[in-house]
Amino acid sequence: MKKLVKLFALFTAAAGLLCSSVQAEDLLVYTALEDDEIPRYLALFKESHPDINVKIVRDSTGIVTAKLLAEKDNPRADVVWGTAATSLMLCDQAGMVEPYAPKGIEKVVPKMKDFNTVPHWVGIKAWMTGFCVNTYEIEDLNLPVPKNFDDLLKPVYKGHLVMPNPASSGTGFLTVSAILQMKGEKEGWAYLDKLHENIARYTHSGSKPCKLAGAGELPIGISFAYRGFMQKKKGEPVLTVFPAEGSGWDVEANCLIKKAAIKPAAKTFLDWAISEPVMKEYAKVYPVTAYATGAPIPDGFPKDPEAQLIENDFQWAAKNRMRILKEWASRYDGKSDAK
Repeated sequence: MKKLVKLFALFTAAAGLLCSSVQAEDLLVYTALEDDEIPRYLALFKESHPDINVKIVRDSTGIVTAKLLAEKDNPRADVVWGTAATSLMLCDQAGMVEPYAPKGIEKVVPKMKDFNTVPHWVGIKAWMTGFCVNTYEIEDLNLPVPKNFDDLLKPVYKGHLVMPNPASSGTGFLTVSAILQMKGEKEGWAYLDKLHENIARYTHSGSKPCKLAGAGELPIGISFAYRGFMQKKKGEPVLTVFPAEGSGWDVEANCLIKKAAIKPAAKTFLDWAISEPVMKEYAKVYPVTAYATGAPIPDGFPKDPEAQLIENDFQWAAKNRMRILKEWASRYDGKSDAK
């Protein structure tokens, strides 16, 4: 009888620990990574951590940022994975970020992580502006292939361009930020005024301009390089052009959300998110990663991808983000897609 009582007690304790473990290992992750990227990466995570149940909430950068800030007083996400560093800086300013140095942080190059000793965000890869050009459509419309940002102002492109709204899209914001930084604010806004004359519509997704170009709905989409290559891989007649002046860019970064109880699984996920196996997976389609992997530069990118990136002041971009978005909306929001 005593043995049965002891066995029952052990069984009850084990069951309690199991339930506790299962509950602790549910993880809510917010991300702006592309829909067709996430399954490849998570398959790797599942291989090494089958006991952690990752729930993904995915949207465009601006929407993820707004959601995080709206939940400031009652945060739901445990981790942010692959969202613009400039957005995570806003969350950090709002006191939402718990500093954390994931395993392997010493390998991450300085420009791909926060400057604090215990970083508030850590990058995984950079993404950059590219023009998605439908080669069939431009031939049919007798349009030249744009080679740089200034080419986009030519009257021949009037009504033929589509671009992301920077309030919704990280790609939209990094492109606007790049123009303002490269040209200075006065000339930058004058440039955007002229560009607006040629824009048919502004989308709420950074990838959509390229998808629209690939489908032939508009001949040229201001988007980002990865999406152009993916559309071409699907068989669409898309040429990805890197602007000669350099590309706007941002770091897709991770952070730990500050909560009363931080789950161990959250730190496990952040350790994995900069580990070598997944970094090599990032590098298959993004040549600028948090640290060198030895992977070859993906087809279509410049021979020196880092040289394509403009000098980018992330602190300036984050500090002035809300002011820039307010000004942009007052001038151009009339052509934005309905939400």
